[in-house]
Amino acid sequence: MNSVEQKKEQLKEEIKQAVLKANLASENEIPEVILESPKDKAHGDYATNMAMQLARIAKKAPRAIAEDLKANLDMQKAGIKQIDIAGPGFINFFMDTAYLTELIPTILDHGNSYGRSANRNEKIQVEFVSANPTGSLHLGHARGAAVGDTLCNILDRAGYDVSREYYINDAGNQIHNLTVSLEARYMQALGKEKEMPEDGYQGQDIVQFGKDLVEKEGDRLLQLDDKERYAYFREYGLERELEKLKKDLKEFGVEFDVWFSETSLYQSSKIDDVLAKLNDRGETFEQDGATWFRSTTYGDDKDRVLIKGDGSYTYLTPDIAYHQDKLSRGFDKLINIWGADHHGYIPRMKAAIEALGYKREQLEVEIIQMVNLFKDGEKMKMSKRTGKAVTLRELMDEVGIDAMRYFFSMRSSDSHLDFDMDLAVSRSNENPVYYVQYAHARVCSILRQGEEMGLTDDADLSLITSEKEMDLLKKLGELPEAIAEAADKRMTHRITNYAFELAATLHSFYNAERVLDSEDLAKSAARFKLMKAVRQTIQNTLEIIGVTAPEKM
Repeated sequence: MNSVEQKKEQLKEEIKQAVLKANLASENEIPEVILESPKDKAHGDYATNMAMQLARIAKKAPRAIAEDLKANLDMQKAGIKQIDIAGPGFINFFMDTAYLTELIPTILDHGNSYGRSANRNEKIQVEFVSANPTGSLHLGHARGAAVGDTLCNILDRAGYDVSREYYINDAGNQIHNLTVSLEARYMQALGKEKEMPEDGYQGQDIVQFGKDLVEKEGDRLLQLDDKERYAYFREYGLERELEKLKKDLKEFGVEFDVWFSETSLYQSSKIDDVLAKLNDRGETFEQDGATWFRSTTYGDDKDRVLIKGDGSYTYLTPDIAYHQDKLSRGFDKLINIWGADHHGYIPRMKAAIEALGYKREQLEVEIIQMVNLFKDGEKMKMSKRTGKAVTLRELMDEVGIDAMRYFFSMRSSDSHLDFDMDLAVSRSNENPVYYVQYAHARVCSILRQGEEMGLTDDADLSLITSEKEMDLLKKLGELPEAIAEAADKRMTHRITNYAFELAATLHSFYNAERVLDSEDLAKSAARFKLMKAVRQTIQNTLEIIGVTAPEKM
């Protein structure tokens, strides 16, 4: 806990003590103390509505309660300079800010781990992207990858034990279509007549895979029987597509701890086991030759078929087995990041979790809404280069990874995102990722100048007293709280917002103060050390988002 957090907790404790001293409530009646940071500095460093919260309990007017609290607060112990009562009973606190300078050595001592919370002893699994391995990742997958990876970084820094997982949909009809498409392209590469199947994959990658196979195997595969040849093409096509997916994701800064194959559920007894478990718990019934899941028992709008009349499974059945497998691995919480088209699927999966004997809250689903690309002020529907949907790879080549990672995380994932490609590559303050990265580069430039002046970490930090310096220190102190809030609310944009606010506070300080002054080396040394803390904090924040922190721009 840093000095800002300690001071806040201390103030909360002193407010509780004042409530007890003033006989406004008993200990078990005191509501949670809520402290907010007012937007207007004229309203102090912190404000509380405790007087309004106590009105019903104390049976007094909030303003009178506020006066009682003010009279009973130990200002020295709480580090308060001044208390104002505003409006119907808001209490505004103006703090003695000398404690803020303690943040500088705290940040420098913690380094890359500044902002990290203590271990919470809770295992969370986050499953995201999970695109069919049959082609290139599109913009929805790209946004899901950025949001998922950033959320995992946030949860990790908030003290959770996090595992990233990709569910490979390698058992459905799409893989059959990939297999027969590859077989057709192989035949064509050998110069033989072979029509592409109606639902086949027309992409250039499959054409290339066919040519590569001819180079590798010649016409040997024609000698195999149909079953062997099919199995070969299936394995080869899947391996090549996954290789491409992994390469693109790795370049995008996203790596998974586990790649889970849907086929493995069929090869093991996991689907049979989960069906038996649901049956033993009385959660299934037979009707019209099919096996049904009583999902309405758990809030779904209708019961769902698990085994169709022809004996085949619905999509839901292996999904239930997969979630049973996840939970059997000891995760306390599962977070699935799904596209908006899966919204209606959530109630049935939560129903399945509950029917298996778990708490429905153990499964959370974050929805990723669509991305609209804009270039030259116009909405882009297709790639100008290929005439097809714009892919993750194309956008990386066009605007760069940093802009993508930042832009995809800077809005709530359940809201539509308009991605302005021109803004993403512009070197201007209107581009938020440039604005934050420029703040880091500016600090690095100041530090280089400081080193040339011979400044060291041996500094008198009590010389840091100006309003702009205090604003900067307060903002630095907010990182742990921002991470904790982002983790609790699953809000990646809380971190991009914080990064932007920190950059703005730094630029404001830089424009108002002479940071380094050869005629005042003592103050320069103190500010040099402050700038080191700023650099570390920006660096840590950008690392969470998956964005680089350049030293020169």
